[in-house]
Amino acid sequence: MNQLNQLTERIIRRVNVNLEEFDFDTESFVTNTLDHDKMLEFYAFYGITSQHPIYFHFKNSNIAGSYFLGKCHVGRSAIYKSDIRGDELKRKGDNLRYKKDVPLVEDEMFTIRDSLLYKTLVHSNSHNLESPEEFSIRNTISAHYANIHGSTLEGCFLGPFATLDLMNLHSCIVGEFSYVQAGELFHRKIDPGTVWIRNPHFEFKYKFKKEILDNFVGVNSSHQPRGIIYDFVKAREQDYEKLFDIMNLAPIEAPSTSAVNRYAVVKGKINIGENVLVAQSAFLDNAVMGDGSNAQENSYIIHSTLAGRNVTAHGGKIIHSDIGLDTFVGFNSFLNGKPDARIEIGEECIVMPHTIIDPDISIKIPGEHLVWGFIKSEADLKDHTIAFDDLAEVRDILKIGKLTFTGMGSVFIDGFRKRIHQILLLNGALFQKDENRGHAQDDQNISFNTIQPYRTGTRRGLYPSIRIKP
Repeated sequence: MNQLNQLTERIIRRVNVNLEEFDFDTESFVTNTLDHDKMLEFYAFYGITSQHPIYFHFKNSNIAGSYFLGKCHVGRSAIYKSDIRGDELKRKGDNLRYKKDVPLVEDEMFTIRDSLLYKTLVHSNSHNLESPEEFSIRNTISAHYANIHGSTLEGCFLGPFATLDLMNLHSCIVGEFSYVQAGELFHRKIDPGTVWIRNPHFEFKYKFKKEILDNFVGVNSSHQPRGIIYDFVKAREQDYEKLFDIMNLAPIEAPSTSAVNRYAVVKGKINIGENVLVAQSAFLDNAVMGDGSNAQENSYIIHSTLAGRNVTAHGGKIIHSDIGLDTFVGFNSFLNGKPDARIEIGEECIVMPHTIIDPDISIKIPGEHLVWGFIKSEADLKDHTIAFDDLAEVRDILKIGKLTFTGMGSVFIDGFRKRIHQILLLNGALFQKDENRGHAQDDQNISFNTIQPYRTGTRRGLYPSIRIKP
């Protein structure tokens, strides 16, 4: 495995150069994370549909167990058990709105170079106006179950369960279980457990107490994850690995307007409504998916009911819960209800990314509320929820517990609602009479193709250079 070892060494050195000012060394993370022998056990695969431009180019890389859909170029990188989902990349002829329309002259493409993405999701399209046809990730390492959503990166390290959303980062460190949507950041270190949304009209900022965060998502000295959320995910990993052992599985019974991905785990009694999307790497167990609801990548719906038109964002976990119509559950949220302590969330609520609800008794949150932070009991609701009508009255600054919100509350709510509507539209939740087609309708007939690495010789563990075009 000489060349695979050289590849990982190259990645470590290139990332370390970018993070030198923080005295941050990624070597211990990489050497304690990558098992080169285990990387031989899993094939990579890519999906083809008639709806997505096809172009895949892999060179001098390892892509074990990873899934690619849409245009992608991977060079000198290790992509391990990651999902690179390109079904929402911008297309040739699309216009970017910046003062005047800027037309795209070619399809947008993922470009991943000199990077290690470990069990990471990359999705959406780049919000970097400087390179509209390229969604680039360079000289970057991301740890277990991170989300890179519409964010270009250069010279960064993302801790376990971190999420970057609709932004651009340069030479930054993002701590474990942090969610950041703050435009463009240069040479910043984001503390673990930070939830930060910033735009010209408002800023939302919350930080978990260290003792609470360590219990749910902590890391050791080499940034390997531990804690309740990691244990929850780890305990279900074998269910995913079984999907790789069988090439042809019987399709899950679902309406003709819904799509259940072949690489989703589906167990127990399942009820799939109309216009439902269950993405690859989703996990359903005794779940009711109401009309227009979705379970995005790395989400878990267990012993729970989604009433309909629900968005469960990447990494969201819903256990022993009942979720009302039109309610959004954000990235990497952990709604950990119990058989005798169910969670009930009313209609049209917004559960912020990286929210943890872990009750010992049943909890009910009324409709049209914003929910964030850590909720253990009814007493926690007053410092971690607010009615939309009350938030809409905020014009300057609001402090509740460890949350600081500044700016226009009404703009915050309207912006979130518009984004939720756009997600539902793209996922096909609003499909009717052959209008508003989305992923739930277009992903029903994906053709999956596998790629395998060299098994012997100096290239052992690397994948051959492959270029796949229409």
